[in-house]
Amino acid sequence: MFAVFRIALRALRRNILRSFLTMLGIIVGIAAVIVGVSMGTGAKAEVDKRIASMGQNLITVMSGNMTRGGVRGGFGMAPNLSPADYEAIRKEVSSVTAASPEARTSAQVAVGNQNTFVQVSGVSEEYIAARSWNLRGGDNFTEADVRNANKVCLIGSTTAKTLFGESMDPIGQIIRIKNAPFTVVGWLEAKGSGSFGQDQDDVILVPYTAVMKRLSGDTKFRSVFVQAESPDTIADVQNQLTALLRQRHQIAEGKDDDFMVRNQQETSDFFNANNRIMTILIGFFAGISLVVGGIGIMNIMLVSVTERTREIGIRLAVGARGRDVLRQFLTEAVLLSVVGGGLGIGTGFWLAPLLTKFFQFPTLISNTSVIMAFSVSAVIGIVFGFFPALKAARLDPIDALRYE
Repeated sequence: MFAVFRIALRALRRNILRSFLTMLGIIVGIAAVIVGVSMGTGAKAEVDKRIASMGQNLITVMSGNMTRGGVRGGFGMAPNLSPADYEAIRKEVSSVTAASPEARTSAQVAVGNQNTFVQVSGVSEEYIAARSWNLRGGDNFTEADVRNANKVCLIGSTTAKTLFGESMDPIGQIIRIKNAPFTVVGWLEAKGSGSFGQDQDDVILVPYTAVMKRLSGDTKFRSVFVQAESPDTIADVQNQLTALLRQRHQIAEGKDDDFMVRNQQETSDFFNANNRIMTILIGFFAGISLVVGGIGIMNIMLVSVTERTREIGIRLAVGARGRDVLRQFLTEAVLLSVVGGGLGIGTGFWLAPLLTKFFQFPTLISNTSVIMAFSVSAVIGIVFGFFPALKAARLDPIDALRYE
């Protein structure tokens, strides 16, 4: 077997440029497979990371999922989650460790001569626990602050940097939100981008009662966050939430909910659906490139059989069997494909980090994609090299010796 490999290698080295051009289709196709799969894997990992940053075992109840006049409204179309709904969730739904409504408003926030336009979220004292959000400094506001609509707040790291700079501690400082003075009692640790790419740290958290009474005038929530005790209880909590809100909103059987209940896995699946489509499309075009590369290998091997007809005739005349010739040419085809696959893998490893560096697109090369790419290159060599090898093996020795 080693002799067959050595002869195959010598035959390919005889025409190095032709061999490289033959492998080019395989190189491009395998590199495209590696990069495409790494893009899909990297995007999924980034989505999962951002979803996980929202909190552990988190369930989100979103208002606005109604159908009126044949038109189905999405999230936020009709805010209809009331403070009474939130209190009922806290009291009646079991296996819940934390819950918080969210009443959002955007406002001009100022400190001295510094000001910024920032999202102000009205939440409960359990919000940072539900979102698994730690404090960099200070303390969380209390249930009493929520009950009394006190003018206290937690500040995100981006907002703190904008208003106070890099070095100043914001704890205890007074900021003005829509000209109302609020005391910063807590400084939130950085979380990074959210599931929609927004900066989660450019935020100010205020007791929801203070937002509703002093800033926005809203009486309903757009969403409520609920944290289940464990992953095993998420489905049960979701069912309880759905049943409770349908009862409270007096939704008849067979009618659509006027709210949505989503867990992190469903959110992750929603965002990853587009990533899967992208990966499939890239894989499809990479597959076309691999087929073209395989056809190139078949073409060159047929040319090689024609060029080496006399050589084949001499080998058959001195005792070589047809299967020996078949094995020889099949080895050459597989070697072309495997070497091309190896170069393609190397090219993919080189290109994937460049996408991240220059285009900030997350990539993650998996061992599975490498094994798959290498296996595909070997299979292409066998499939597209078999017919030329079979043609060589079936040559008549006398006709082959007479060939000029």
